[in-house]
Amino acid sequence: MRADELTWTVLADGPPRTLVVPVGSVEQHGPHLPLTTDVRVAEHVATRMEQRDPDLVLAPAVAYGAAGEHEGFPGTVSIGHEALRAVLVELGRSACRWAARLVFVNGHGGNVRTLVEAVRLLRYEGRDAAWVPCVAPGVRGDAHAGRTETSLMLALGARVGAEREPGATAPLRELLPEMREKGVAGVSPNGILGDPRGASAEEGEALLAAMTDALAAAVARWEADEGTGRLAFGS
Repeated sequence: MRADELTWTVLADGPPRTLVVPVGSVEQHGPHLPLTTDVRVAEHVATRMEQRDPDLVLAPAVAYGAAGEHEGFPGTVSIGHEALRAVLVELGRSACRWAARLVFVNGHGGNVRTLVEAVRLLRYEGRDAAWVPCVAPGVRGDAHAGRTETSLMLALGARVGAEREPGATAPLRELLPEMREKGVAGVSPNGILGDPRGASAEEGEALLAAMTDALAAAVARWEADEGTGRLAFGS
């Protein structure tokens, strides 16, 4: 069930529902991927989840996130952690007046700290909220705008540019100290953390299917970590 196709009476007359809210970011993704990559991936995975489970209601996405690390590049629009936290908390407080459960589907790693804080507060207030990341368990992709995200966007039929040169390819743990000080631009002039060469739509579709399987199973089990609010993956 999609919010853009529903009336309030359908929800009033039906069983308790779980509201699914994609959360993304508008930020640079190298010279070849669109600024809306993160939100488009989150929306697509959430849509696939909704199509599998009649008790899920898909909400419009929260498109803007906390992406200050990318502000060295034109096109990035970050609302920061405090604003995002306020949006997620108030969204949860309102939605949980009618939704039995609320799950945020997150497409941007920079949002994680804020999601943990927001969901922790919602749960403390007695609301059954949780979040899940758009990841495929057991698959280690590159960090940003590399082969992983390029494959995902090719699978989604997005406009992907031909400029697919590698960026900073060192492990993220090695890049983080300088990134914290200088942002992504300080370690990668082209904005890429990884190597998009070799990406394919076939690889992207396999990743999307694995993500959807993992997230749908996590929502069905609904085992939220009490510290982070993240739903558990795996059996």
